[in-house]
Amino acid sequence: MQNIVAIVTGGASGLGEATTRRIVSNGGKVAIFDLNEERGQTLVNELGGNHVLFMKTNVASAENVEGNVAEVVSAFGKVNAVVNCAGIATPGKVVSKGGPMALERFEQIIQVNLVGTFNVIRVVAAAMMENEPNEDGERGVIVNTASVAAFEGQIGQAAYSASKGGVVGMTLPIAREFAPYGIRVMTIAPGLVETPLFAGLPEPAQNALVDMTLFPKRLGRPDEYAKLVESIFTNPLLNGEVIRLDGAIRMQPK
Repeated sequence: MQNIVAIVTGGASGLGEATTRRIVSNGGKVAIFDLNEERGQTLVNELGGNHVLFMKTNVASAENVEGNVAEVVSAFGKVNAVVNCAGIATPGKVVSKGGPMALERFEQIIQVNLVGTFNVIRVVAAAMMENEPNEDGERGVIVNTASVAAFEGQIGQAAYSASKGGVVGMTLPIAREFAPYGIRVMTIAPGLVETPLFAGLPEPAQNALVDMTLFPKRLGRPDEYAKLVESIFTNPLLNGEVIRLDGAIRMQPK
């Protein structure tokens, strides 16, 4: 882990913040790509500027991501890991009492969650291909974030499920493409985790979702996600797969 130089999107809060903290606590370096400047700078000040950078980043912007990745390589010398945590989860029925969902609402979720993930992958992978391989021939690791909603989306999650299903769907083809370069690609599909996204749900909805979890019967903790990221980083046989991190939850229709 002390050799990790990572970009963590959405790294200023929730799953991304926990991942940032775990990497830095183990001696690695992190560039936080996030829109929350205040929270990002607070983390830099807390964790130490020599190991953490903050860059205000719109993951769906090609120009923004390309420029910021180049700055990270200039500052840290390389990038050999990326963890894509940036995402939004605005619920909405396809057709509600007010009529059809606004197409712009669907497009925004796809743009951030799916296009944003792909955008970061394509730019960071190009930088990773320039790295010297380690003793296992490895040049980098990419970890994406999907969701159990990719498999069991609830009513009102059509856009979110589509975006996360897309992340699941591109995991294996990208892993196959990058294999000759020694770059692994993995995806984590979390269940219910104590993050700002989940906190935005009404309390009855939160309780109902927790009841669906088999064991442990509680919300997941962001650091449990970060622990799995560490396992993926340090186990070179993990590649081209989606791992559910969910306490065996199986989402019901609503």
